[in-house]
Amino acid sequence: MLIRAPAILCASRPHGEHGAVVRLLTADHGLLAAYVAGARGRQLRPLLIPGNLLDAEISARGDSRLPSARIELVASRGPWLGEPLASAAIGWASALTAAALPEGHPYPALHEALAALLDAICHAPSARGWAVALAAYEALLMREVGYGLDARAPAGEDWAALVARLERQGRAIEGRLLADRRGDVMAARAILLERLKRIPAD
Repeated sequence: MLIRAPAILCASRPHGEHGAVVRLLTADHGLLAAYVAGARGRQLRPLLIPGNLLDAEISARGDSRLPSARIELVASRGPWLGEPLASAAIGWASALTAAALPEGHPYPALHEALAALLDAICHAPSARGWAVALAAYEALLMREVGYGLDARAPAGEDWAALVARLERQGRAIEGRLLADRRGDVMAARAILLERLKRIPAD
């Protein structure tokens, strides 16, 4: 197997002394896990930020071994790590994607929507500019994996109603989508929602 594709880094965890296991979302091949050698070194460490857009080359020699990946940076989310709301939103969207999607199943609409959401988080003037996109992405992901949620915002939805909708969606995500998954992925969402609630209503 040899795959060359643009990819969104959704998760990374250290593996061994110098490497890391990453989970990458591609448009045509879906979510892929791979080992990156030297990932904890000075050159590659800045690439392993959740939400980063990468050029990835993923290769495997057999079904029993974890594929290896070589990665190059296309766009970094690093400059937004110091912004509490943006950082929490990027972390949540990436963690949700890594935890919820099965590997090797293409979800081109989700890849496109996640890329657009991450760009909105980084470039909108405030959370009011991307919170609707976040709600739509969550609903789209739920629908793509078999749980029906309407991704459209209700007509005339104000900020308070949007936050309430995000709360409802959170319960659906936790109870259905992530009910049998290990790890407290929802903790990242709880932090994000608390920060969104501090924004004054319209």
